[in-house]
Amino acid sequence: MKDKLIAAFRARFGRSPAVIARAPGRLEFVGNHTDYNGGTVLGVSIDRSVWVAVAPRDDGQWRLASEAQATLVTLPAGNPPAKQTGAGSWTNYPLGVIAALPKFNLRPPAGFDFLAMSDLPSGAGLSSSAALELASALAFLELSGQQAPRETVVMLCKHAENQFVGVPCGVLDQGVSGFGRENHLVFIDCRGPKFAPVPLPASARFWVFNTHTKHALVDGLYAARHRECMTAAKLLGVPLLADASPASVAAARTQLPPVEFRRAQHVVDEIARVDATVIALRAGDLAAVGKLLTASHRSSQTLFENSTAELDFLVDQLAAAPQVFGARLTGGGFGGAVMAVTSPDFSETQAAAVAEAYAKKFGSRPEVLRAQSGDGAALQ
Repeated sequence: MKDKLIAAFRARFGRSPAVIARAPGRLEFVGNHTDYNGGTVLGVSIDRSVWVAVAPRDDGQWRLASEAQATLVTLPAGNPPAKQTGAGSWTNYPLGVIAALPKFNLRPPAGFDFLAMSDLPSGAGLSSSAALELASALAFLELSGQQAPRETVVMLCKHAENQFVGVPCGVLDQGVSGFGRENHLVFIDCRGPKFAPVPLPASARFWVFNTHTKHALVDGLYAARHRECMTAAKLLGVPLLADASPASVAAARTQLPPVEFRRAQHVVDEIARVDATVIALRAGDLAAVGKLLTASHRSSQTLFENSTAELDFLVDQLAAAPQVFGARLTGGGFGGAVMAVTSPDFSETQAAAVAEAYAKKFGSRPEVLRAQSGDGAALQ
């Protein structure tokens, strides 16, 4: 991918890049919508990434291009960047990073040419947006001769997505992309936030079934769940739902509106599932891990209501396969992808059979990705 990126940069801009950075996508392992509620979450960085190449310019222009888009977005350097719409809206992720840099006592880069390339499918719940932010941040800091702790880079990129892009996400996406390690999961206590590696049993395999159904978080569904959770916490008298317990939520069932009760029950139960999953992982008990993952999906399906018929069908098909430990939606939901954790015996043939059953029911075939754990964001 690096050689391909360099060749594409030369073709687009007529010179070689000065800096290259890569940041991986991530799978939300368990902990659905717990992050912005102050809870805990487990994620894994995968071996598919967003790559960014940059080179300095001396004419005071920022020029941003993507392999996936023909449009070249050109803006004057030095001014706070304006949010883009239409074909150039993808640039809001690197531009959001630029806008956030001064808030973290870091300088925006001077003029540059910028090219992004990816082997990470967008809109699949694999957090291509956070990967683009992390890769951009590392490239911009290197280009301008600055360094920052990894925690700062992660929080800077989260700020960019929250404040510039407008998605009220927690720290999961940027944290896993930033702190990922091969053969490990990333445990995040989102209150700190604090990041810690959790060893992944060598026999675990990841399969991702991307439905290509709508996964637009900015259109209000994600924001609505965020708002419902904040309302539930306020009605429970706690700052965030992580401060509530399953017992306190159950006791307040008649006092909470039905929607807010379901959201709160999902979050507190999901935080408990994260803790139980860490214990099972440390024991190497993938069967127990799988049951927790599937239980997480059922909670998303019935309590948090961020699943879809397409995702539920895939989980039903996968959970019935003997080589599958567990399956669940991964990411914000409302479409996107299902993750299955399997034994090494789960085959391409079995994956194709699941895809075929899906195609017969819904009329389109999901994209099937076999993924491995991979290292986090880094300069190349």
